[in-house]
Amino acid sequence: MADLARLTDIIEPEAKALGFDLVRVKMMPSEAGDGGLALQIMAEDPETGQLVIEQCAALSRRVSDRIDELEERGEVLIEGAYHLEVSSPGIDRPLTRVKDYVNWAGHEVKIAMDKSWDGQRNLRGNLIGIEGETVKIEDRKAGEVAVPMSAIHSAQLILTDALIAATRPLDTTGVEDVVETEDEEEKADD
Repeated sequence: MADLARLTDIIEPEAKALGFDLVRVKMMPSEAGDGGLALQIMAEDPETGQLVIEQCAALSRRVSDRIDELEERGEVLIEGAYHLEVSSPGIDRPLTRVKDYVNWAGHEVKIAMDKSWDGQRNLRGNLIGIEGETVKIEDRKAGEVAVPMSAIHSAQLILTDALIAATRPLDTTGVEDVVETEDEEEKADD
């Protein structure tokens, strides 16, 4: 497989060099359906909380070049074939860092624990926030629950109208350059 801590140590400086914050590094089954693996990198521009296509491509090139360089020196980072996937975390983003639990307090989340915590393995409800390394959630069933961040397997925001309203708009570069054609103007006049 792959040493995710080592890969993160390699990828994070490449993201930082481009001005991005690394959100997550994960090995997962490839969506190509070929039975292979995918190295998924999620990053964000701290100014927008997203990455646009050009930013994903720039990070992909940097990471690919760095991994190739290290592998040419003999370091085996990922055994076997894999695909590199670089993306923005999206609106219903995973929560992986302390600052995510701070920034998204007040929004609905779903949390899966590594193992049962106070009789529950999954929580869903309003994120209260984080104190130190303890995440607090107002779970729909259990009420207020405090869980050590280290016990969380995964956490993700749930797409709601409130989350959409709180999320910065996607990149609108070029919107002002849209030009109507004559056909579109005639339809608008009808």
